[in-house]
Amino acid sequence: MRSEFLKRRAGRGTRATLGGVLLAALAGGSALAAPPSVDVGYAVLRGLDKVTARASTFVVAVGEASDFGTLTVSVGACRTTTPDQTPEDAAFLEIVDTPPGEAARTVFAGWMFSSSPAVSALDHAVFDVWLDDCVDEIPRPPEDMGFEGEVPSLPDARVIPPPMPEARR
Repeated sequence: MRSEFLKRRAGRGTRATLGGVLLAALAGGSALAAPPSVDVGYAVLRGLDKVTARASTFVVAVGEASDFGTLTVSVGACRTTTPDQTPEDAAFLEIVDTPPGEAARTVFAGWMFSSSPAVSALDHAVFDVWLDDCVDEIPRPPEDMGFEGEVPSLPDARVIPPPMPEARR
């Protein structure tokens, strides 16, 4: 039955269409190739603890591992495109979950992309981890905001509600 369907479709120009698609792919082969990339030394990752709603940024060197909650995140490679290309970062990550009292299990192993975190994402009930950037150097923390000592606090103020409209009294 399937072969009859294919024979009927072939009579309608399927071969010509398929040939045209293949010819277009071969002619524009360089457009289909991956853009040039550069291996860099550090992956900047973001993590979200879904229970406490706290987001964290952490930096992991290629070939090293870092702990985030019960997860151990290992970075195998981190690549970024050259400056003349559209910005894209990709990192090969292995994420192992070690819950208390349970055996360790790999919950993610593969490439993550900074521009499309949902393409290959970690599926975990408590934590989200995604790639933010691939860099040559460890990013510096933001400069001091200019405060000396403690951050000044606002004086205690009593909140006075506005008067109710006449119609509601």
